[in-house]
Amino acid sequence: MNKLRTKGAVWAIGTAAAILILSVLALMLGRYQLSFSQVMQTLLHPGADHGMAGNVVFNIRLPRILISLLAGAGLATAGAAFQAVFSNPLAAPDTLGVATGASFGAVLGILFGLPSLAIQTSALVFGLAAVGLVYLVGHSRGGASPVMLILSGIVISSLFSALVSLVKYSADPQDVLPAITFWLMGSLSSVTRETLYTGAPFLLTGILLIFLLRWKLNALSLPQEEAQSLGVPVVRIRTAVILAAAMITAAAVSMCGLIGWVGLLVPHIARMIFGSNNQRVVPASIGFGAVFLLVIDTAARCVSAAEIPVSILTAIIGAPFFILLLRRTGGFRL
Repeated sequence: MNKLRTKGAVWAIGTAAAILILSVLALMLGRYQLSFSQVMQTLLHPGADHGMAGNVVFNIRLPRILISLLAGAGLATAGAAFQAVFSNPLAAPDTLGVATGASFGAVLGILFGLPSLAIQTSALVFGLAAVGLVYLVGHSRGGASPVMLILSGIVISSLFSALVSLVKYSADPQDVLPAITFWLMGSLSSVTRETLYTGAPFLLTGILLIFLLRWKLNALSLPQEEAQSLGVPVVRIRTAVILAAAMITAAAVSMCGLIGWVGLLVPHIARMIFGSNNQRVVPASIGFGAVFLLVIDTAARCVSAAEIPVSILTAIIGAPFFILLLRRTGGFRL
């Protein structure tokens, strides 16, 4: 036990240090490069006039860094929660159709030319509506079983995916369709402080709720009758975790578009290091997810003159790494 605590403490300190160092590097790097002293002066004296450096740090890069940290931590947490709730190693934040529902809300807003804040709000509303539909479809006299929820999620996800395709088919191919396509590929290029203010409360609330319930996630892997005999309110915990994960996913998609692999890959890395105990997997997923998406987003805006959509890099890096992980472990552990 002491060894596990020491190992966890070392990884926690290392992850926190990595987030701090990488955040400073992300503030420095970009098409308009800043020195370390410029970044420190700007951060330590926010009220002073720093000219272009102040505008770049406070209005462009700092909100983007904070969103990448929150979205990465949130998506990884949601993925770990879904994998535990459904006892499915391939479960991801978009398992219940939340991501496609949020995508439909966003592309609908883009089609009608709504401002960015309205587009984000539309994505949040439709993402949460999608999980409501999943519960409505999957609910039976015996309640909403995990299998019924997954099947309902597949149906609702397919429905919203078809609606997204319908919007793309109806969009102006000169102006609107490219904007929809770029948004669906996932990017943090258009985020602002307003984007952060709107989405961060949902992300933080969902992450905190799953973090507080992390020790009960282990009981959800047991048969429902056995878990209930231990005094665990399975249905209430499952519902709370699913709603928290759906809130996280909808908020992340509303801010950044569709970003894959974070919620699938990062929890498995956490399990490879800390085992299958969700008391350690959830906190590790929060830290690793934040670092992973921060690194990917910084690379996306720095490796070429034209910014690369984040989801392309997550797939390029995530797919080979996932294959390597599968080969090393010989399978998945939950």
